[in-house]
Amino acid sequence: MGVVILLVMAVGVVAMLSRKLPTAFALVLLAVVIAFLAGAPLSGKDSVLDTVLQEGAPALAATMIAILLGSWLGKLLEETGIAGTLVRKIVEFGGDRPVFVAFGVLAVSALVGTVTGSAPAAMLAGLIGIPAMIAVGIPKVTAAGTILMGIAVGVPFELPVWQFFSTALDLPIDTVRGFMVKLFPFALVAAVAYVLVESRRRGVEHTWSLKSVRERPSRDDRRRLPGDAPWYALLTPAVPLALALGLDVAIIPALLGGVAYALVTTTRPREMNRRLLRTLYGGFEVAAPPITLFVAIGILLAAVKLPGAIDALEPLVKAVSPQNAVLFVLVFTLLVPLCLFRGPLNVFGLGAGIAGVLIATGIYPAVAVLGMTASYNQVFGVADPTSTQTVWSAQYAGVSPHQVMVRTLPYVWAVAFGGLCVTASTHL
Repeated sequence: MGVVILLVMAVGVVAMLSRKLPTAFALVLLAVVIAFLAGAPLSGKDSVLDTVLQEGAPALAATMIAILLGSWLGKLLEETGIAGTLVRKIVEFGGDRPVFVAFGVLAVSALVGTVTGSAPAAMLAGLIGIPAMIAVGIPKVTAAGTILMGIAVGVPFELPVWQFFSTALDLPIDTVRGFMVKLFPFALVAAVAYVLVESRRRGVEHTWSLKSVRERPSRDDRRRLPGDAPWYALLTPAVPLALALGLDVAIIPALLGGVAYALVTTTRPREMNRRLLRTLYGGFEVAAPPITLFVAIGILLAAVKLPGAIDALEPLVKAVSPQNAVLFVLVFTLLVPLCLFRGPLNVFGLGAGIAGVLIATGIYPAVAVLGMTASYNQVFGVADPTSTQTVWSAQYAGVSPHQVMVRTLPYVWAVAFGGLCVTASTHL
């Protein structure tokens, strides 16, 4: 029966890759089929209706709330002008020096990446950052990749991601935070190397034909641009991180602290109610797709953790899973491409189910699975041509997502390798 379950998983991957079914729908359907194949009854204990669907759907509720709050904070960064001001100030500081401008936009992207992910993060940093980089001669592909590499630098400190791994893998937040801190230097070094190498790869390219690039205003004009946030409001992206990392505040209160700080530092008291509601509703729109996906992931995790599924899959998965630390690094480094194109190792898809199987069957400790999935997430968030942030950044820069993948993949592959090495050396 284990072979049949694996074949069903393979069919699910094909359905997602060919876009026959949306990822969330495919995961739910896959979970129901796996549950029936595992011998689960329709209702009662360890059943399809009561365990897989009823208990699985809200299993990642804490992550969903964190995603919503992160999206809310992202909408506040947009509406209050905090994100735009950060990018403009960096561009002013960089002047006409391409590498300085690229590093500045990279830094802003990293800050935004700690607050929210996916396309909203790319848009917050890229709407101004991409045209600014192209205007000073950064190649289009490099400009798009800089936004994505910057977001990836922030991802190890993105609080909703901490909550997701903590809930999905049943690990304490402290454990997740500890690994993410170790993963951060690899992401940072790779991003810096990307900017240095790729910005000079073909020299300066003045591509004035990009529609989104307008004549750059003078310094005096830029100072008079409306919507600049006060300097102290620019600290907003760091507030949740300081609360969670420095003061050990829980994820949801830390995000609420960021929301409150952004509001108080940018909004007059009589306007607070309207801005709160407007940005919250906007946050719901942004958060709806990932929340839907997390409902489906919770259902899939519940299915693969059923006793029948564990008994069927354990001997097969154990037979192909490397136990030696060196083999662990080599095998899972070679398998990095399987997290692209919504592949089977994409943690926001079928990869979550595979992670659940590895933990439920006892093949790897949960913290080792954290290291593997978090390392793969660094690749998916930058180089996957089907991820929303990659598609948006590439299209806005005027290139194809596949061009961005080719340029960025070697760097994030190295990040995954580093994360896997840390995992193998400390947890295997």
